[in-house]
This record gives sequence, structure tokens and C-alpha cells, in this order.
Amino acid sequence: MLYPEERQQAIAARVADRGRLAVTALAEEFGVTTETVRRDLAVLERAGTLRRVHGGAVPAGALTLVEPGLGERHRAHSEQKRAIATAALALLPGAEGSIVLDGGTTTAALAEILPADRRLLAITSSVPIASRLSVMAGVTLHLLGGRVRGVTQCAVGETTVRALGELRVDVAFLGANGIAPGHGFTTPDDAEASVKRAMVRAGQRVVVLADSSKLGREHLVRYAAIEDVDVLVTDEGADAGVVAELEKAGVEVVLA
Repeated sequence: MLYPEERQQAIAARVADRGRLAVTALAEEFGVTTETVRRDLAVLERAGTLRRVHGGAVPAGALTLVEPGLGERHRAHSEQKRAIATAALALLPGAEGSIVLDGGTTTAALAEILPADRRLLAITSSVPIASRLSVMAGVTLHLLGGRVRGVTQCAVGETTVRALGELRVDVAFLGANGIAPGHGFTTPDDAEASVKRAMVRAGQRVVVLADSSKLGREHLVRYAAIEDVDVLVTDEGADAGVVAELEKAGVEVVLA
């Protein structure tokens, strides 16, 4: 039996290594009650080591309002994003099909490698993605209007959401800042979340493209529950426990 300080250090190490962990799982692992684990988590949260969430805990940096700019995001996990985009090609609709492409660097990676011989109707809120698609002969491009946020270079607001409400596409491809079993798919900004929700509603099939660093993380605003998403494409670095929970909830997980 570990002393409380030793147990707390061990809990902190596990949360840092694995991302989100449940109170019940920690109680079973350390052979203590859930009440004891909750007291330990409270101590660790006060120390700034982790943050408590419903039913468990996440690393201190996993809940955040900070939203990196496009340049920083393009540099992060670039190899994984290319692999994810390549795997996502298999999820494109057939010829004359329609897609929505959310803003973000992983969806942008998909836009970069869309087959030149595939005729598609592509709808996007992203100015950089629209710029790429506008020169592709096989793509009929529909750029959504609205206020453009500088940090993401995506259209947001009532105009954008209203336009999406009139659309129905074969596949909606979205990005995510955070993915947590039991909570869902999240993003830091409410305006971005509203557009993403509208994209989810517009898609007959909803596919999220996100590298493994997003798994086990939660951000301020949820835009989709787990059951709203059909497929998650991520990389082989994904936490096996989180993947298992997502699959149990009915999400098909593709590892690129």
C-alpha cells in the first residue's frame, strides 16, 4: 500500500502519460476507494498538476482557451497529418459526390491531395482551403460567406451557419482541437463551434480528421457528441484506451 504522497505522485504520472483517466479506473488500479481518489485529485489540482473533469482528470494543459494560429498548427505533427489525409482519401464519395471541408491544417492536408480526376462539389468555410480548391479542375467550389476569423482564416457567424442549414452533402470532413470519450469533440471558440455543428448536421456521413495529440483533451465548447461522428481518422500514436472507448461508443477509428 502506497503512502498518500506516493499514490498522488503515481496518479499524476499516469494522467500525464495517458491523458484523461477515470476515477473508477484509478481506484481499481491503486486498490483504494473512489472517494480517496477524488481527494487525491483535489490535492493534485490545487498543486496545478492536473485538472479534474467529470468522472476523472486530465493533464493540466488539456483544458485550454489558447488557440494556436495556422502557422504554428501547420508545423505541428505535419507527418501525421499527411498520413491522416492520405487515409481519408478512401472515405471520399464517388464521382459527382459532395463534401464539406472544415477549416484546419489536417483538412487542408486532405484538400492538397484530392484526386485530380475526381469530380466533386466541395463546400468550405476556410479561405486557405478555398484558395487551393479553386485551381482544381475537377472541383466545383462553394465558399461559405461570413466574418473571417484571423486566427483560423475561416468564415463564422450567422450567415455561415444559415447557409449550411440549407445544405446536405455526402461527407462532412471536420477537424477537432479536443476529443474525449464521454464528452465529445471540442474547440476553443464558440463561433467556430457553431459552424462545426452546422457542418455535422449537413453531412450524411461525418468524418473527423485529428492527430493523436487531440485525443483525451477537452476544450471550451463541444460541437459534437460522440454519437454524432461516424469515423475518426487519426495516427498510430493514438492512445489505445481512448480508441477502445470511442469504438465502444460506435465510432469507427481509422489509424493512419
